Formats: sequence, structure tokens, C-alpha cells
Amino acid sequence: MFSHRTDWKLTPNRFTEVQRELQAAGMEVLDLTISNPTRAELHYDEEAIMQSLIQPDALDYDPQPRGLRGARLAVAEYYRKQHEEFDIDPESVLLTTSTSEGYSYVFRLLCNPEDEILVPKPSYPLFEFLADLEDVKLVPYPLLYDHGWQIDFPSLYKAVTHRTRAVVVVHPNNPTGSYVTRAEQTALNDFCREYNLSLIVDEVFLDYAHDGASRQTFAANGEALTFTLSGLSKISALPQMKLAWVVTSGPEDKVNPALARLEVIADTYLSLNAPIQLAAPVLLEQRNTIQPLLLDRLRSNLEELDRGLAKQKACQRLDVEGGWCAVLRVPVTQSDEELAIDVLRKVAVLVHPGHFYDFPSDGYLVVSLITPPAQFRQGIERVLELMNGS
Repeated sequence: MFSHRTDWKLTPNRFTEVQRELQAAGMEVLDLTISNPTRAELHYDEEAIMQSLIQPDALDYDPQPRGLRGARLAVAEYYRKQHEEFDIDPESVLLTTSTSEGYSYVFRLLCNPEDEILVPKPSYPLFEFLADLEDVKLVPYPLLYDHGWQIDFPSLYKAVTHRTRAVVVVHPNNPTGSYVTRAEQTALNDFCREYNLSLIVDEVFLDYAHDGASRQTFAANGEALTFTLSGLSKISALPQMKLAWVVTSGPEDKVNPALARLEVIADTYLSLNAPIQLAAPVLLEQRNTIQPLLLDRLRSNLEELDRGLAKQKACQRLDVEGGWCAVLRVPVTQSDEELAIDVLRKVAVLVHPGHFYDFPSDGYLVVSLITPPAQFRQGIERVLELMNGS
């Protein structure tokens, strides 16, 4: 009765079952996996956000496949102010409700059924579901850790086939927090030109460099056909406002037909609503309020983590440059899932096992750095005490 593309295993795994069991028992658990900024005890400019949604023009239906021009101008202004390297053409911006929808549009644009997309490993597990829904096959290429993370280019070259259509890079990666270097960007462009591939670049965490130094955006990349995805979810910490975008760049003879086809795809759905588009300039400006708060939170929690790690020898933290996560290297005494369950049962702390993100082996736990500080401090103390005594 149902399609093969939705033939997922829908029964909960043991980790989820234990979470539900403890919740039903009324146990208070410290959650170190928070990814929803609206539940992270941050202060928002509530009046400005709510007022931005009250506009008479919202009563007018103006179906623009790429999105209302005023909203696209606001996105272009974000790049001009936040990343002063360049001005982007608003006509290269296509608005979507989410980066997930952006991925869907780009996969549809580039791939026939069973075509292949190269994706980094470790990385966020959402790609698998998006690929299934678009009948696309994912082929992983590894990120290697040696005094920081880097793309394994020999493995990338081995992974390409005649069915490969694009390479996904996450800049910075989630959860490793590693940015693509300029040297890696040059090598990626060379690789894409050699095999006639596109680049799909997820930059939702781009603004969250822990050292405060601005990183380059791929939205200006002109060497290969490039689709740069981002949105309000992380830039302004407003995931509920459902506004994201795809910026298309590269050689003109490839950009123009890509944009024309993307416009038809977007026109088929017209999923964006008018109030959010009209509010886009104000909502994007909210980054000036919320990003400093989040960056302070990230640095503070990272310092707290390092203080705890300095008092023991069982665990270490992997280098992280940006984003909202930290990766812990822990003793391999059991699978990561079993370890995360032990942490949950024994000290009532929720952490993510590394296998959720396709780490190549056991021995990794992932924690969220946007967790409220008191909760983070107490949770990390419990985890490290358990690890040190195991």
C-alpha cells in the first residue's frame, strides 16, 4: 500500500525507549541535547518580533515563486552587512520555508531517481530522510580528525561515480563544528569542475564562530554551480518563523537555467506565507540581539566543559570552531548507544551518542552548547564523574 521511499523503521530505538520510560516515571532529567533556541532561556525582543507580523499588506496575495522582492532584498542586505565581501543579486535568492525544503528543491533540480549525492560523515542525520523522499542515494565521504577536522579528498575522489550529481558540505559542520577552509573550497571547486558536479552548502551555523572571526560564505562562490542554504532558524534563532533560502551562484551559463528551473519547482508549491516574508527585514535584524547572547552562551559553556575536563583524564574534547555542539571523546567500554543509556539511567543526563551522527566508531558523545548554563554545568559534572569512575 505504501511507497518504498517511506519504508522506514518507525519503532523507537532503545535510547528513545529509555527516555520515555524515565519520563513516565517522573524522573527529572538534565537535557544536554537542546537544539531549540526558543527553549534555551534566551531573551528575545518580543515586541519587535510580534509587531513585524502585523502588516496590512499581509491581506494581499502576491504569489512570487522566488519570494517577495522585499524579503529577498533583506536576505541580500544580511549578506552585505554580515559578510562584507560582496553584494549578492536578490534575483539569485529563492525563499523557502526551511533549509529542508531548500534541500528538497535542489535534489529535485539535480537528480533523477537513484542518482547520487556525496555527503560528509559525521554529520546531521536529516539527510537520509530527505534523500529517501526524493529517491536519491547518499554516498558518504569522511571527515578526518587530526589536530582539527578536514575533508578526506582521496576518499571523495574514490566515491564519485557516473551517477554522482553534487557534493554536500556543511559550513560549519554539525556536530563537529569545523569550517571549510579556503584551501578546501578551492579543492572542492576543482573537484566539481572536473566531474561536472554542483556544490550544496549548508551554512545555517555560519555566524557562530567561537573566536568571533567572520568566515567566508559560499554564496559568492563563482567557480562551480553552488547552492548555499541558510535561514532564520539559526541566524536569528527563530526556527518557528519558517523562513529560509537558497542562493544560487557560479558560472552564468549554469546559474541562469538552474534558477529558471528552481522557480518552476517553487511555483508548484508556493509554500511561503506573506506575513513572514513581509516581516523578514525585522526578523533578520533580530540577529543583532540574539547572536551575541548565543555566542556568550557557547563560549561560557565551552569554558565550563574545559574546566571539568581538566580535572580528569578519562575524556577529552575534540577541537570545535563554530556551531552549537561539542564532541567528547570517551573510553570505549561499550557502544555509544549503551553508554548514552547508562548516562541517562545512572546520572539522569541526556546526551547524544556519536552514532546518531555517523561517527566512524564508538567512543563519542555529543552535547549542546546552547543549554542554559546552570543546567549545562550540573549535567557535565555528572557525566564526567560517571566517566571517570567507569
